[in-house]
Amino acid sequence: MDKIAVLIPCYNESQTIGKVISDLKKILPEAVIYVYDNNSSDGTDKIAREQGAIVRYEHQQGKGNVIRRMFREIDAACYIMTDGDDTYPAESARKMADAVLSGNVDMVIGDRLSSTYFKENKRPFHNFGNSLVRRSINFLFHNDIKDIMTGYRAFSYEFVKTFPVLSKGFEIETEMSIHAIDKNMSVENIVIDYRDRPAGSSSKLNTYSDGIKVLRTILRLYRTYRPIGFFGIIALLMALISAGFFIPVLHTYFKTGLVPALPTLIVCGFTLIASIQSLFAGLTLQTMIQKNRQDFEMELHRVSENKKHLTQTTK
Repeated sequence: MDKIAVLIPCYNESQTIGKVISDLKKILPEAVIYVYDNNSSDGTDKIAREQGAIVRYEHQQGKGNVIRRMFREIDAACYIMTDGDDTYPAESARKMADAVLSGNVDMVIGDRLSSTYFKENKRPFHNFGNSLVRRSINFLFHNDIKDIMTGYRAFSYEFVKTFPVLSKGFEIETEMSIHAIDKNMSVENIVIDYRDRPAGSSSKLNTYSDGIKVLRTILRLYRTYRPIGFFGIIALLMALISAGFFIPVLHTYFKTGLVPALPTLIVCGFTLIASIQSLFAGLTLQTMIQKNRQDFEMELHRVSENKKHLTQTTK
């Protein structure tokens, strides 16, 4: 079991991966650096190996797929996850690792948005998207994570071994943040400096298609983790629609004693029934979520015991 494992998912980062590894070795000389190559065609893996990193491969394309394999294969007391594009400062890695190892923090967020991100990042829609995602999640999940989509994070063993990776691509950071919030894990924000990619290095993130995927992920996870809120909103909207069409029918009935708009009345009745069904679906799923959280706490105990066993075996 490693004390600190640095995880670097890479796809065609030959221009920067050597510097990233070199910088991290200076800051965390005791760390084991793992580079997971995701079908690079520019020799990223060769450069990483020459710099002393352990190189492994994930052939299913997508950052989420890479992180799934990383978390499955590596055991460590502390994990540092960063990108291979040299946009995150290695100098912050020590502080992030200490927060996990000494501060019992489950996830450390490398917060770009509170420092130089909006100045350094030259893609305005990325800036808008990051702000939108942050506000949406903090509003929906009642939290105050400063940077939802940062790729610079530190994790505890407990977080890594209890995190179910469902996303295949760049939505993975959003999924991590919501998992930590929902499972009441300890989260700390550490402000980091951000620098834009060097000339000649291109981002793999598509502003529009990946942005839509992230927003869809937020909606999906809100439905999964907050079903009473999700289905409660649907129930309320249908109840309001039903009431909106029913009131004129009721007014006409009181005035004339007749119901000339009978089809409207029937539709109002079915809409109200659907509203009630949606509400009870939310209540049922919320009960299942509560049971899931109880099971998660028991799983957390098992993972903690496994960590103790691995630590003793390593010693």
